[in-house]
Amino acid sequence: MRPAPKGYRLNYAPDQKERHPIAAPARLHSPSQWQLFPDFVQPTSERIPCTTHTGSDTARLLSLMAGRRRIGQGESLYHEHDHFNFIYAVQSGSFKSTLALADGLEQVSSFHMVGELLGLDGVADGRHASRAVALEDSEISTLSYAHLTDLSSALSGVHHILMRLISREIVRSHCHMVVLGSLNSTQRLAAFLLNQSERLSARGYSALEFHLKMTRGEIGSFLGLTLETVSRAFTELQEQRLVQVKRRHIVIANLDGLSRV
Repeated sequence: MRPAPKGYRLNYAPDQKERHPIAAPARLHSPSQWQLFPDFVQPTSERIPCTTHTGSDTARLLSLMAGRRRIGQGESLYHEHDHFNFIYAVQSGSFKSTLALADGLEQVSSFHMVGELLGLDGVADGRHASRAVALEDSEISTLSYAHLTDLSSALSGVHHILMRLISREIVRSHCHMVVLGSLNSTQRLAAFLLNQSERLSARGYSALEFHLKMTRGEIGSFLGLTLETVSRAFTELQEQRLVQVKRRHIVIANLDGLSRV
């Protein structure tokens, strides 16, 4: 496999080396905001962190969020062209982001797991550029973008955090284009599995054994491959004794070997 740029990921895990915490109290949602989302669980004084990387940009933004909204499997959190009002954090479960194609089909552009943010695609022009769909029963917390911009005016640290997060989204998109343009099908799948392994490991889960939340069709859409090609790539990795696969359950038998595909 062609050497990847330092720090390469298909989706970024929360960064671990930020140093300066934000000295800003979290503010609960206003009553009008709760009325917008009647399925929210009302917040309590005890917050449940959704990532162990408390020094990260993402974790700092999460500290400003409150409450949880339940999203059932297959339900959309927002649609393409919806007005952008909130930034969301995945508290439990997982999501995919999709883009509408000219032929009416959808292209998976990214996957999101616990501790990751959704909705930043709406910052550019005030409308979401993608649709976010729950891959399983999930919960999200929310932060008003208007509130965030108010904080940015008062605290330069908040503004810098937002800019870094948006910048990482741009870099992630560029890295994904490198994958699609330079790797063969088996290498793309290997890179995808390594990315899942790294992100799950960053959250305290096993790096070698995990259950994929997305279908092979969704993986193929993300990697620019057909369903049949994804299945052949899985078979090839199994024949090389790099992974063991049972439906969506993955065991990485040779992590170093998988990284050298």
